[in-house]
Amino acid sequence: MADTHTPGPLDGVRVIDLSTVVMGPYSAQILGDLGADVIKIESPADPLHIGEFRNTPGMTPLHLNVNRNKRSVALDLKDEAERAQALKLIHTADVLITNMRPRALARLGLTYDDLAAANPGLVYAHAAGFRGDSDRADAAAYDETVQAASGLVDIANRALGTPLYLPTILADKVSGLTIAYSVLAALVHRNRTGRGQQIEIPMADTLITFNLVEHLAGHTFDPATGPTGYPRSLSQHHKARRTKDGLAAVIPYTPQNYRDFFHAAGRPDLAADPRVNGPVLNIADADDLSDLVDQCAPALTTAEWTEVCTKHSIPMGPVLELDHSHEDPYVREGHLLETVVHPTEGPVRTIGIPVKFSATPGSIRRLAPVPGQDTAEVLAELSAVR
Repeated sequence: MADTHTPGPLDGVRVIDLSTVVMGPYSAQILGDLGADVIKIESPADPLHIGEFRNTPGMTPLHLNVNRNKRSVALDLKDEAERAQALKLIHTADVLITNMRPRALARLGLTYDDLAAANPGLVYAHAAGFRGDSDRADAAAYDETVQAASGLVDIANRALGTPLYLPTILADKVSGLTIAYSVLAALVHRNRTGRGQQIEIPMADTLITFNLVEHLAGHTFDPATGPTGYPRSLSQHHKARRTKDGLAAVIPYTPQNYRDFFHAAGRPDLAADPRVNGPVLNIADADDLSDLVDQCAPALTTAEWTEVCTKHSIPMGPVLELDHSHEDPYVREGHLLETVVHPTEGPVRTIGIPVKFSATPGSIRRLAPVPGQDTAEVLAELSAVR
């Protein structure tokens, strides 16, 4: 685990995490990893913490992976006295992150206008499935519904012939990253002007713009010069290759890459093919050439291809098998997984911090808390605030 004495670049920033599931907690954890004091307000009325897929007495992997570097305070926002404590706590904060629905926030007196009156410097990040000014504002949003609404399911259907959901909670995690960078931008503005602001982060809008970077394609122009969709990503050949003993991402990119690849595979006849001996590759040949690469890849092991591709500057990477990720040299050397002892869960693997700061590195100072474990500590600090 990282040096517990490292303050991090956000040292001195207080974040209130009033969110559930993944998107909001993930963004708050990122800010905590960078040194912020993150206080998570949790409802004591939800003993199973179903909102974050938790069970008692143990913690789920997902909870452990999005709630470190936080202190947990149990407050019932429906109780007048406890809501008053929550409001007092929020008034000490620089940032509030929430994914509560607007009507619930209004009922509890937790809208931006309610809070900014007493804390004008507050950066108020409200995450939702859809824009508040749209007819979908109150629609339930889950990762799958957002993948569908953002065009991601259509992309999968066009590429694979099946309307699959991507097998990762992409909408939640990309939106969490978007919350984090938006909060940082708002903090820069506040430091310059002294004023906070409200930020709305709709998941659907975030994923639509994310997907269209390359897939808007010919519709980038008006009138369109071609169809939507990035051909390389949509190709049936856009997949890792089977080597003699496993899988690898072997991606010849230039004519010379193809010639070197075919020679290494023992196919000088293909290295002499006119399609890989011109000044550039013809996009019309892409699928056929990719099929030939698939046929040749089993000639060598993954380790042998690694040596060949490194020697000839052919883009290549072995496929990381998640079951063995903790043994992977790259993962180990980057401290991307480390075993630590959790106070209640025992030995657990904690995910590392991917960004490296030369002067103010982030750190893992606290592992995911037991719900409400820091209530007394935080409220004692709050009682000292005049």
